[in-house]
Amino acid sequence: MFVFSCAGCGAELTAPLSQVVLPVHARQVYGNGFQLPVLMESGTFAVDPEPWGRPWRRWEEIDPDEAAARGIYAPVHSLSDGAPSAVVIAPGDTRGTLLMPEKSGGACCGLDGADGPNMACATCGLPVASRIDDCSLWQAVWLAPNAVRRLPVADTEPLSWAELTAEGKGTPPLEPIARWGGRSASDSFWSWSPQWEAAAGRALAHLLAASEGRPVTVPEGLSAEVFQRALDALLLAGPPVRRAVLAGPGLPGPDMDADVLLVPVHPQTGETWAPPGPAASAYPVPLPFGVWRWLAFPEPYLPLPTSGVMPDGVLRDEDPPAPRPHYMFRTDPVAFRHTLVRLPSVRSPWLREILENLTAPVRGRVFWPT
Repeated sequence: MFVFSCAGCGAELTAPLSQVVLPVHARQVYGNGFQLPVLMESGTFAVDPEPWGRPWRRWEEIDPDEAAARGIYAPVHSLSDGAPSAVVIAPGDTRGTLLMPEKSGGACCGLDGADGPNMACATCGLPVASRIDDCSLWQAVWLAPNAVRRLPVADTEPLSWAELTAEGKGTPPLEPIARWGGRSASDSFWSWSPQWEAAAGRALAHLLAASEGRPVTVPEGLSAEVFQRALDALLLAGPPVRRAVLAGPGLPGPDMDADVLLVPVHPQTGETWAPPGPAASAYPVPLPFGVWRWLAFPEPYLPLPTSGVMPDGVLRDEDPPAPRPHYMFRTDPVAFRHTLVRLPSVRSPWLREILENLTAPVRGRVFWPT
């Protein structure tokens, strides 16, 4: 575990924290006027390895060799020349800091960090972090990498895959989304989880890379609801078909003829699960552990009987099933593009064609509007 201290005076700025993987949805902007919850679980932190924030440079100003050296192989709107390795924590885990009201940024309903750090060390006044809580943004505190120091306070061992499978939680694919400032139940609605939409964006980019331009099939059920429509819209039909299957701890070993594996990422170490033996040659498509767990081990709702009593061995569940959204699942286009431009295979002409020439009807079927 670690605490973060002020680089100026050494004062502690956080509670003791354990490192976890940066959530796929960390930089997500979701809809318009929605109130998203806290990004990080209390007691954890994550590091964004990429530069973020001002100054920004447009793609036309960047040499392709420089972009490739930064792991970007296709055009993007702009690249940040800010400092890398920003640390994100839950707002409740901060200590010894003060908000700077004059740094409110271009916020709509809260703080967005557009003016740079808006939290200062209470001891010496050094700007050390940005509080984010504006509408359509995940609530978080981003510690400025050049203004804090990370100090170890205790050794902790990450969970094994077996322990994680036994103790870990799935991320439900549906959740209620609140509108900013709402005061009643009518001010929220059931939606596909923003976390799932971001995770699907990253996974879809990998599925396209794994396809080699051929059709891909995924398992029936929720996996197909999330991925199959997008794959069919983006890839040409016809044989030979590549087959993607779920694989990971607690599941039977993948078939030898599986071409692609939908596998979990360890939430503490960032390790992508890999099978032993020949199946390890299949293309691994990474999924956040909570999303993968729900796909691999779905948690069904248990309806109450209309009469009589509950059968022996069936647990009672008073809550009704989550209402289904009125629209089909659609992928986060920003997470998709962010991932795809960072895969070397995007330099293939067929994959670059998909990236650069998405028609409006295809965009409407695959991605939610931005």
